[in-house]
Amino acid sequence: MRHDKAVLVIELARRMAASAEGLTLDEMARDMDVGRRTAERMRDAVLMLFPSAEEVSDPPTKRWRIRGGLSAFEQAPTATELLELSKAAQGLRTAGEPGRAAALEGLERKLKSAMRSTALNRMAPDLEALVRAETIAVQAGPRPSADEAMLATIRGAVLAQSPLGFTYSRPGAEARRRSVAPCGVMFGRANYLVAADRESGRVQTFRLDRMSAVEAQGGFAPPPPDFDLSVFASQSFGIYQDEIEDVALRVSPEGAQEARGWRWHPTQTLEDQADGGVVVRFRASGMRELAWHLFTWGERVTILEPQRLKAVMAGELAASQRALDAAD
Repeated sequence: MRHDKAVLVIELARRMAASAEGLTLDEMARDMDVGRRTAERMRDAVLMLFPSAEEVSDPPTKRWRIRGGLSAFEQAPTATELLELSKAAQGLRTAGEPGRAAALEGLERKLKSAMRSTALNRMAPDLEALVRAETIAVQAGPRPSADEAMLATIRGAVLAQSPLGFTYSRPGAEARRRSVAPCGVMFGRANYLVAADRESGRVQTFRLDRMSAVEAQGGFAPPPPDFDLSVFASQSFGIYQDEIEDVALRVSPEGAQEARGWRWHPTQTLEDQADGGVVVRFRASGMRELAWHLFTWGERVTILEPQRLKAVMAGELAASQRALDAAD
């Protein structure tokens, strides 16, 4: 068997060991980006090489998994994988997330402690050199924080599908006690609880740094049956959710190349223009966050629609001008 095919078989074995319910042939083909016949041959190779692999009946199909995991030999991480784990922890700590950083650092220690000393010693010089050669640039912006005890309470309520109670404070508004059905957490420039109001059923976002006295409550409060956190998050340009609108932005020829390589939104389409510019279209909410982003493009971007985005941009410009005038 050629080396690259052996690598693919080992990777498939890892995926089968990482799946509690097992993988179907179609899932194997999709995950490994191969045809169904190739997936069948790879599955057969895994069954031959790993005696603990088993077939699981799941009518109308079948699944295959490896119970008990793989040995340390088959699972030894590479220097690059350990580097990325270390950088992810560093990034969280730099962003003001010590609790989440500590979780990744603990995982890194467990991985290293499970490795054979010869493999770890052989890898150490490369890993040390890569750690010195790469870092994460600190960007200006809010420093989100997630209290470990609060996160543990939220995660416990999500798993138990129990109501979550907390006091929510907004600037300029009186603090209010809330009771919601937790759906999940979104991490970003600010960290948000995503939850459904228990009375209206409306899914909303709540900034974690504005929540206090968080506690799981008695009862049963599952998220809406058709709720998908990934779909919910992709509806907005940033995190803030409001009315979803059709957005069209014209990027000048000077910024077109950068715009084509930019990820504006999951629903984006790009239309090349005769003068070398490009029109970017997508559907999203969060016009204020989009306006903030468009400031970084300067004269290279013109707002075609919606009208509300133009109004938000004009309002932000006026506010900035008032601040400059006040400073004179």
